[in-house]
Amino acid sequence: MVGIVIASHGEFAKGIMQSGSMIFGEQEKVQAVTFMPSEGPDDLKAHLEAAVASFGEDDEVLFLVDLWGGSPFNQANGLFEAHQDKWAIVTGLNLPMLIEAYASRLSMTSAHEIAAHILGEAKAGVRVRPEALEPEEAPKAAAKPAVSNAGTPGKMEYALARIDSRLLHGQVATAWSKSVNPSRIIVVSDAVAKDDLRKKLIEQAAPVGIKAHVVPIDQMIKLAKDDQHFGGQKALLLFESPQDALRAIKGGVPLKSLNVGSMAHSTGKVQPNKVLAFDQDDIDTFEALKEAGVEFDVRKVPTDSKGNMADILKKAQNELNSK
Repeated sequence: MVGIVIASHGEFAKGIMQSGSMIFGEQEKVQAVTFMPSEGPDDLKAHLEAAVASFGEDDEVLFLVDLWGGSPFNQANGLFEAHQDKWAIVTGLNLPMLIEAYASRLSMTSAHEIAAHILGEAKAGVRVRPEALEPEEAPKAAAKPAVSNAGTPGKMEYALARIDSRLLHGQVATAWSKSVNPSRIIVVSDAVAKDDLRKKLIEQAAPVGIKAHVVPIDQMIKLAKDDQHFGGQKALLLFESPQDALRAIKGGVPLKSLNVGSMAHSTGKVQPNKVLAFDQDDIDTFEALKEAGVEFDVRKVPTDSKGNMADILKKAQNELNSK
């Protein structure tokens, strides 16, 4: 695995490393190096050397640095000179760049290959609203070609179906999209389909090269039976609640597994773990899903270990009974 050193002026490196972990999960062989106002070049060099030394002797190293020509770059560049054949430096550090670097390590084993690949995502992550502010002469950066809206013959493939009260957010748009590589993200929700603002925001939040759609549950059931629009597409389905998922499955959407990622806490619910909250209706709905033959994959991000849904539901039931 390629080791990654994130280096910056001040605490930026630590902060963006934390943000990356929230979205993509905890990562191995990643070190944050900060250059503080009270430190000098020798201190910074020592920090960078210690970060590199934490990796294996044969590991290649990728430096992700805030500014070209700044002290973190200059000191990293000094170390890089003796390893140009295997190490790489990329400046202009941003969150899309970091997440893409994490994702790239799943399939790429060369620091040079990852460095070249992440440039597109880093540039594509810099956008502006209103869109009219973007210079006409500036080309639209894209990490991969956009997918046609038109369906093609064949059945829709369900790459992932997820229950997440936040619907399309960072963990889905990056970690899960990179993991299952869908051509479509479909939010299945009557409530969101009726809310023009939420619908618009979800469509705008789609990752580069992936189209996002919002459809009512009955429409999703029709799409599952007649693939004229999304036939041949690889879909990631998002449900706001287990109740919506159960209704879709009972209606004929052929899902055998549900990723359970997030269920928000509200009045009357218990929270047996950090991200899932249940009332009695939720517990009963999961039992009904289990009876329908659905398996549960309890994970926030792909790199998390899977939770035991039976144990979580049992704990939730005990907490409800004791209220």
